[in-house]
Formats: sequence, structure tokens, C-alpha cells
Amino acid sequence: MKNLKDLLIQTSQTPIFLLKGTVDLKHYVSIDLSTVNKELSHINISDPHQCQAYIEKVLSRKNAKIAYGGYLEKRSLYKVHSAFNTSVKDERNIHLGIDLWARVGTEVLSPMDGKIHSFKNNAVKGDYGPTIILEHKKKDIVFYSLYGHLSIDSLNDLYVGKEFKKGNVLGRLGEPAINVNYAPHLHFQLIHHIGQKKGDYPGVCSSAEIPFYSNNCPNPNLLLKIDAVKID
Repeated sequence: MKNLKDLLIQTSQTPIFLLKGTVDLKHYVSIDLSTVNKELSHINISDPHQCQAYIEKVLSRKNAKIAYGGYLEKRSLYKVHSAFNTSVKDERNIHLGIDLWARVGTEVLSPMDGKIHSFKNNAVKGDYGPTIILEHKKKDIVFYSLYGHLSIDSLNDLYVGKEFKKGNVLGRLGEPAINVNYAPHLHFQLIHHIGQKKGDYPGVCSSAEIPFYSNNCPNPNLLLKIDAVKID
């Protein structure tokens, strides 16, 4: 096996669905929350209610249930959170995972076999809120998947090493009061080398950091195959 990207591509030839009850591509529509989307020019996308209203508008256009997207997307969503803006030069506004926007309480499924690496309630406003990280090993390659913005009860009965099979319920989507002020969604991210991080890992980076993070956090759609992605 050449590398993690090759492994992800070969893991499944068909789409993998992370949200229970939405197992058909007709339920999905891509959404653009980037700084170049002119529809957002008069919307405070950092406000969970305004963000939710825009998401529902996008879903209505295609009669869809899930809005998805965001990998390496430059967003203004984080401007209101000081943790992302230590300086203009180092502003962290490049999104490193894929977001799946759906209803509060929607169950999240494990996309493949794995075990609990770590979990934590990252309760600082603008962070992930309740977060689970799974560890996976396939063909001698170890990597990790992160699930952010879950409900607080998603962390119940977890312990390091607990095993989950593909399709097992991992948790549920949290409400804005719990997921630290975002419209309900799942942040799903793949991580090759996690270092010493426990229950957390950067989900947003600065433009200068893209070469490192895009290599260490490959496009989740290589695994999920919700839509076609360019393979380097």
C-alpha cells in the first residue's frame, strides 16, 4: 500500500454514509460556505440561526436532507472567535474536514471498524464541543477519524479502546448550546499522524499551514465518496 490516500480510495467502491437514515445520494446537496459565495454577503454565517436558515434554503432547492462540503474551504465563519484570529497573517480560516449539516439528534455512524482513541468535550465557544476520535488500522497503516459537534450524551459509556464496527452508532448531532454555537452538523476529519493530541485536533488552519495539514488530513471524500474528488 503506497500511502493513506491510496488506502482510503480502495477501502470502498461505493459511498459511505455517516448519518443514519440518509443512505442515498439523492438526500445530499453540496453547500458553499466559503468567502467567495456572494449569497453570504448579507448573512452573519457565524450566527447559528442565520446559518441554519441558509442551510435550509439550500436543502429546499434540491429537496435534500443533508448539506455537505467544506474541505479546504476558506470561511469567514470563524472571525468572531478569538482563538482563530491571533493575527491577520496567521488567521485560521481554512477548513480541514467535511461538514454534514443535518437535524439535531441525527445519529452518526462509524464509517469503518475502529476503536476509541480519545474523547473530550471541547466546550470553548467556537471549538468542537463533544468530540470523539477513532483509531483505525488497515494494511499496516494507522490513522484516525474525528467527529465533532456531537451531543453531550454521545460521550457516555466511552472508554479508550472501545471497539466500533462499521455502521455502529457512534453518537448524535448536538444542538447549538452544546456544540458551542454552530448550526447542527457533524465535522468529520481524517488524520494520519495525531501526535500527542487527545480528544482534539486542529480542524481549521491558516493559509500558510495548508501544505502540512492537507497532507496529514486528506480529503474525507476519498473515503466517503459522496461526490467525485480529484485524486493527486
